[in-house]
Amino acid sequence: MGYVKLVFLMLFSLLCQLAFCSSLPHLCPKDQALALLQFKQMFPIDAYSKLLSWNKSIDCCSWDGVHCNEATGQVIGLNLTRCGLQGKFHSNSSLFKLSNLKRLDLSNNDFSESLISPKFGELSSLTHLDMSYSSFTGLIPAEISRLSKLHVLRIQSYSDGLRFGPHNFELLLKNLTRLRELDLSSVNISSTIPLNFSSYLTNLGLSYTQIYGRLPEGVFHLSNLESLDLSDNPQLTVRFPTTKWNSSASLMELVLYRVNATGRIPESFGHLTSLRTLGIASCNLSGSIPKPLWNLTNIEELELGDNHLEGPISELFRFGKLRSLLLENNNFDGQLEFLSFNRIWTQLEVLDFSSNSLTGPIPSNVSGMQNAHSLYLSSNQLNGTVPSWIFSLPSLIFLDLSDNHFSGNIQEFKSKTLDTVSLKQNQLQGPIPKSLLNLHHLYYLVLSHNNLSGEIASTICNLTKLLVLDLGSNNLEGTIPLCLGEMSELWVLDLSNNSLSGTINTTFSIGNELMVIKFDMNKLEGKVPQSLINCTVLKVLDLGNNELNDTFPKWLRALPNLMILRLRSNKFFGPINDSSAYKFARIRMIDLSSNGFSGDLPMSLFENFEAMKINGEKSGTREYIADMNGRYYTNSFIVTKGLDLELPRVLTTNIIIDLSKNRFEGHIPSIIGDLIGLRTLNLSHNRLEGHIPASLHQLSVLESLDLSSNKISGEIPQQLVSLTSLEVLNLSHNHLVGCIPKGKQFDTFENSSYQGNDGLCGLPLSKDCGGDEGVPQATTPFGLDQEEEEVDSSIISWQSVLMGYGCGLVIGLSIIYIMFSTQYPAWFSRMDVKLEHIITTRMKRHKKRH
Repeated sequence: MGYVKLVFLMLFSLLCQLAFCSSLPHLCPKDQALALLQFKQMFPIDAYSKLLSWNKSIDCCSWDGVHCNEATGQVIGLNLTRCGLQGKFHSNSSLFKLSNLKRLDLSNNDFSESLISPKFGELSSLTHLDMSYSSFTGLIPAEISRLSKLHVLRIQSYSDGLRFGPHNFELLLKNLTRLRELDLSSVNISSTIPLNFSSYLTNLGLSYTQIYGRLPEGVFHLSNLESLDLSDNPQLTVRFPTTKWNSSASLMELVLYRVNATGRIPESFGHLTSLRTLGIASCNLSGSIPKPLWNLTNIEELELGDNHLEGPISELFRFGKLRSLLLENNNFDGQLEFLSFNRIWTQLEVLDFSSNSLTGPIPSNVSGMQNAHSLYLSSNQLNGTVPSWIFSLPSLIFLDLSDNHFSGNIQEFKSKTLDTVSLKQNQLQGPIPKSLLNLHHLYYLVLSHNNLSGEIASTICNLTKLLVLDLGSNNLEGTIPLCLGEMSELWVLDLSNNSLSGTINTTFSIGNELMVIKFDMNKLEGKVPQSLINCTVLKVLDLGNNELNDTFPKWLRALPNLMILRLRSNKFFGPINDSSAYKFARIRMIDLSSNGFSGDLPMSLFENFEAMKINGEKSGTREYIADMNGRYYTNSFIVTKGLDLELPRVLTTNIIIDLSKNRFEGHIPSIIGDLIGLRTLNLSHNRLEGHIPASLHQLSVLESLDLSSNKISGEIPQQLVSLTSLEVLNLSHNHLVGCIPKGKQFDTFENSSYQGNDGLCGLPLSKDCGGDEGVPQATTPFGLDQEEEEVDSSIISWQSVLMGYGCGLVIGLSIIYIMFSTQYPAWFSRMDVKLEHIITTRMKRHKKRH
């Protein structure tokens, strides 16, 4: 009995010890703690990093971001997202010693374009791996496909620096059969989309991956699918199922921007009753929205923009939970009276109906859009006054009503949260509302192309955060507020095409951010303010069509980024002194026309136009001057191909030199031939002389050449025939001689291109150059005495007459002999009459000339 008690007590003690020990957390193994500390030492750690808690005096299982197995103490999870890690992630990183890792999150760090190590494939226990947005680059190793236990794989990128090798994406999908989430957005896959995906998938994100081919319909029938995003793969063909999808009950997010989904929206969409987000913009869809789509009563975000959809817009009030409704760039019509149904729109935050065919006024009794922060109704046919409720929305940030037919005065602004206001291209009138000048959060104010009147109040300078101020093309008058030059954040200042007067007394402060200054088409006087040299990032300066009276502001050469300089139609005068100090290296458009500039054409200007010496066509990209992150383009008036054009966006390849209608003298510098990017060259209406430089044939993209109304002499260089892009040529009213070149574009120009040059001959002129092939006859050497010229000409003419009579006598005797020997056949009689007519006509012409 005592023995039994003893055994019982020993067992009880042992059980208590086991129970006590199991209640204590296991400590992190020393080798794993050391591995984590070695990893930490590879990166600089800032004051906000979670790695600050990593200290060898503390058990690593309690470190921030570290998760251990409670039973063994092994590190099984590492959450290092947004740790501020910067530097190389080495292929021999100590993290690879943590062989029991199940979850690893390295997202949102900066690993300095490190390669993804193949050793990630050795972490065979991983179920979750996230390396998104951490500046990895290069080839994604095939070893990732060995992680067969993965449930979640995210390797999203900011660019296409990450890529798969051939067939590696297909291999990944073949091996990772347990995947639930796969997001490879902006990874360059560049292959056909595979046929098979994991049947467990709930989230699939392959946007910006350059996949192509036809999307297997089976993707829509994955029974657990909740989110599908295949956006921005224009070579991917998507055909929606016409019957009920297997994923209908679970699918909550469907985003397919910019894929090839040509056709109509099928009625099968009506079964997606769980859908919260539907984005099928820029997919070439057409037709009306099918009625079953109105069954999607849980829709919160509906984006169907940039398609060819049509029909009335009034049905949209059926979607009661909408937060975002984007239908821009379609063909929807009808009126906006449904906005009055305020019970429906209480949650709406974004409404974009821009670029459709909506008509009529905006209802004045709308009160249910109190949460709206973005309202875009631009480029429709809306009319009437803008109702006051729009300017009173308490959460409104973005307001764009541009390019409509709104009239009347602009109401007082009560929305204090506004960031962007664009009311351009309407018929609004009256003064700029004073309340608008109290919106201290305003970044963009665009009121151009209206009928606004009155003066620009100096209180506009209270808008200290303003980036764009565009008041152009109105009826504003008075002077330019002096304080505008002190607005340190301003990018664009456009006061063009108004009735502003006085001098430009604005002092532009040092360190300003101005990229565009447009004061053109006003009544401004005086000189160009020299404080413009403080605008070191200036790209566009347009002071044209004013009454400025000054010499050429050569100090503008100090502006290193200047691309457009327009001083046309002012009262500028004097020579543009030749100086090697001129820079203007980035100039792409210079217009000094219709002034009083004199002297020789400035050689150094042309020498330093470095941007014009590049043919931008070869780059294959379209870039615009003064592009503010795609949000604002400056319009510019240019003269090209003989036309005055207002361009809303100016390509960097639109390279123009216009020095016409001045008093320039001397020769045309041959160095202009080095400006191979030139598209328009206009030197007309000056006093230029000498020859047309043959070097102009190097201007391979030249579209318009105007040298008219000068004193240019000599022949038109035959080499200019190679200018196959030339559409407009004007050489009229000069002293050109010789034969007009033939071939290519020169066969398309009319008489007006050459009129006023008495020495020119050949097509299209009626004056023949002579010769079998239209080759010009030898011309008298330049400088020959006029009397000698007349004598020599007379001798040559009489020689020609005697030779003609001699030939005629021989031919005549031959004709008589043949006539008598052949009994005067009828065909020869007809020939005789014709020859007689030709000889008589030529003799008459000769007598008239002499």
